[in-house]
Amino acid sequence: MPCSPREISTLFLFEKLTPEQLGRLCAEGRVERFEPGPVYTEGDPATCFYVMLEGTVVLYRRVGGDDIEVSRTSQRGVYAGAMQAYLGDRVPQVYTNSMRVTEPTRFFVLPAQSFSDIMREWFPMAAHLLEGLFFGSKNAQRAIGQRERLLALGSLSAGLTHELNNPAAAAVRATATLRERVAKMRHKLAVIAQGPYSREALADLIEIQERTAERVGKATVLSPLEAADREDELTDWLDDHGIPEGWRLAPTFVQAGLDVDWLEQVAASVADDILPGAIGWLNYTVETELLMDEIDDSTTRVSHLVDAAKQYSQLDRAPYRVVDVHELLDSTLLMLSGKIGQRIQVVKDYDRTVPDVPAYPAELNQVWTNLVDNAVFAMNSTGGEGTLTVRTAREGDRLLVEFRDTGPGIPPDVRGRIFDPFFTTKPVGQGTGLGLDISWRIVVNKHHGSLQVESTPGDTRFQVLLPLTAPETAPEPDTAEEPV
Repeated sequence: MPCSPREISTLFLFEKLTPEQLGRLCAEGRVERFEPGPVYTEGDPATCFYVMLEGTVVLYRRVGGDDIEVSRTSQRGVYAGAMQAYLGDRVPQVYTNSMRVTEPTRFFVLPAQSFSDIMREWFPMAAHLLEGLFFGSKNAQRAIGQRERLLALGSLSAGLTHELNNPAAAAVRATATLRERVAKMRHKLAVIAQGPYSREALADLIEIQERTAERVGKATVLSPLEAADREDELTDWLDDHGIPEGWRLAPTFVQAGLDVDWLEQVAASVADDILPGAIGWLNYTVETELLMDEIDDSTTRVSHLVDAAKQYSQLDRAPYRVVDVHELLDSTLLMLSGKIGQRIQVVKDYDRTVPDVPAYPAELNQVWTNLVDNAVFAMNSTGGEGTLTVRTAREGDRLLVEFRDTGPGIPPDVRGRIFDPFFTTKPVGQGTGLGLDISWRIVVNKHHGSLQVESTPGDTRFQVLLPLTAPETAPEPDTAEEPV
């Protein structure tokens, strides 16, 4: 269609241009009419810059298998397309979104190369400023993103140190006590060896010791009331049989799962004159078994924490592989347990029937970390109590991972901006504004999934949807391109 310098001069982009400049635009560009349907497609080479003369345009992005509308307007003069052509080959020159029209629509269309040449010739200072803004923003975003990861790492390291300290300290205490008990056991053994015990009596003692050790390993946990009642029964039995300090021995025997019936079996197996020595000998046996159990529990806990740290960091795993998302969630929740604290209840509502998914596990852990951190911050802002519910489910051909908190909710006036880079509702110094932006890029750009939020006071849900099957090729690294 013919291009009229007079018509395009009425567009706000071109209203300050001279007649010669308008003439050049019409000479190098064209006016084109599109019927309802697509104009260009996301990912295709960006060959043209479009300015709407009349009609209605819709911009959208492909997220997973869905087309997500990001803008719809009938405002004359709006523009889209090869908007970064002036940056040349320093950035990928592809369309960062798709555009279609919903009614017959006319555009002024300028080839990308012409747009680039005109920007540099007519507005050299503006072109330099825009270049600086574009690359400066990307560099700042990259630097702050690295800072965000370091802050998360510092928080996780502090939490892991706290979690490791408890079982490690317990193991140290138990080891010191065990050394003391073993020394007393050696002394007791020497006393028994020098006493008036026959070979048969010693054999009986050793046999009772073995059966007692087995009993300790099978002890059941009693309620406080049940334990108190059994302690009273054992104390009375020990006192009735002339065992000194029965009140001190009874709690240890109860913890080991011993009862009056067991002591009756011991009394029936040995002579009355050696019963006090036998009970003392069994007490040392029980104490050493309980202490070894405590050391075993503590070291197992340390090992479990180290495994969780490896699972979280994925240091020894392939960067892209099929993973059980529940393992990733569990490792993240464990690593963040110190930060979550005791006043926030964590509920795991997992659908264990969902299949494994192809993913970058270390980066998904970063997403879980950001979402959990935000949920905890929200609940801490209203008293530090609440419930964090992590739910998984299958939704068609995608896996849903939902993080739900009982915090104050996200105000409607900022809900549309929470995924914008550098936007944060946290106080200065407590947030970079990149946590949700990074999460969005990891989920959407790298995994072809979607990340959305629903929020009312007392019920905020961040929902991550991941494809159950891998794309034909592994996702490419995030190019940080945003829809116009």
